[in-house]
Amino acid sequence: MVRIMIAALGVLLVGWGAVPATAQTELLCGERAKVVAGLEKGYEETPTSMGLASNGAVVEVLASPKGTFTIILTQPNGLSCLMAAGDNWEDLPHKIVNQRNGV
Repeated sequence: MVRIMIAALGVLLVGWGAVPATAQTELLCGERAKVVAGLEKGYEETPTSMGLASNGAVVEVLASPKGTFTIILTQPNGLSCLMAAGDNWEDLPHKIVNQRNGV
């Protein structure tokens, strides 16, 4: 399933003209808005969590109610690249920390 998702995303990105032909096999990248829209349309994935990397890039997890997920890395210039994709994503419950004793 992961290979199917990566191949489909590759077709979407190539269709958008996101990467030159020589780079298509190396990384799947494109304008963030188009990448997110393609994942939402094709897999019903929407952003669920994000964080700022030490190099200024934003790491995002997009997931669907069906459990598919994609992790993208977006550079400050708006270019997003696929880092991973798969099935069986599960959100874990947030642990409540007691501020007094750290438990």
